[in-house]
Amino acid sequence: MRIAMVSEHASPLAALGGVDAGGQNVHVAALSAALAALGHEVEVYTRRDDPDLPERVRADQGYEVVHVPAGPAVPVPKDELLPHMGDFARYLERRWGARRPDVAHGHFWMSGLAAVLAGRGAGVPVVQTYHALGTVKRRHQGAGDTSPAQRTGIERMIGREVAAIAATCDDEVAELMRMGLPRAKISVVPCGVDLTRFQPEGPVEARGRFQRVVSVGRLVPRKGFEDLIGALRSLPGTELVIAGGPPDVGADPEARRLLAHAERCGVRGRVRLAGQVSRAAVPALLRSADVVACVPWYEPFGIVPLEAMACGKPVVATAVGGLMDTVVHNVTGVLVPPRDPLALARALGPLLFDRARREAYGLAGLDRVAARYTWERIAENTERVYERVAAGSAVAVGGTR
Repeated sequence: MRIAMVSEHASPLAALGGVDAGGQNVHVAALSAALAALGHEVEVYTRRDDPDLPERVRADQGYEVVHVPAGPAVPVPKDELLPHMGDFARYLERRWGARRPDVAHGHFWMSGLAAVLAGRGAGVPVVQTYHALGTVKRRHQGAGDTSPAQRTGIERMIGREVAAIAATCDDEVAELMRMGLPRAKISVVPCGVDLTRFQPEGPVEARGRFQRVVSVGRLVPRKGFEDLIGALRSLPGTELVIAGGPPDVGADPEARRLLAHAERCGVRGRVRLAGQVSRAAVPALLRSADVVACVPWYEPFGIVPLEAMACGKPVVATAVGGLMDTVVHNVTGVLVPPRDPLALARALGPLLFDRARREAYGLAGLDRVAARYTWERIAENTERVYERVAAGSAVAVGGTR
């Protein structure tokens, strides 16, 4: 099957940890690689953000990345990319008119818009994965939401026009139905984890005498790092390592805000901002943790809990979005309410000082990811959605539990 992945701002080749580089990049890269391993021809279309990038790059994993000239060839915040989606769509329509893919898969709402517009003219059916929904973002961020005002309306239009929607978790299915989109069009296809890279055995980052909590994510307020720092006040003898952000993390405004908060909490000496950590170095960092904490205010899915579980580590996570699917409360970790440092401290404290419980959770998490969340399995589930769409059939529905 010839598959066109559309990921307008999240290149599978990008370095992770920046403002607009995170789980979607990992998802697109890993899914493309797994589909290529199944024998499919996969092209990933992403926006050119550097004039020196070649038009096409063949990744070592067997898929091709096409850099689309849409807007200036410089980094542009994703919330400012909507005016360039017409150029993106016209490029896709020209390419697909000359060599038609069997299916296109839009990742994020603006990619979905470009794919739908191009698919109309080229006769290509489209599958959509939103990765995040504007209704959820607006609910949690309010006036701080920088998304274009048209986002939620465009997301509904995309959902009505595409042949199928691949939601990443059960919570997203409910949100899509509240938006008025038909359940029969939605399948649940979660993110996955690379078990060859993330596993219990392997290098471990050096650490000192403190118990260690590790958290990984972009340095944005909604990731809940401030809540973790607040919880640290009740956890003497525990250090917090936060990985994510730019290489020069000291110059980052959010990093400075977090460190100032740590100073006010009296825990500055036990908080380390590691900045941008290479993908290759993340497993060693996770293995160094006693507990991995993933505590966003909201989260469409969240790949880090899967990676931690694959390394045999217990996870403390907020009970939001996809984290409620991946982390099984009191089996693979502990779920807590979002934005509640006291609840975090109450969950982390007993776990940090109960090695047997940590090991039991770690083993259960490892079993769970091996059974449900390998990229091979995710690719096979995605392949079934594609096959039904390409055949013009109804899409099967399901859940992750």
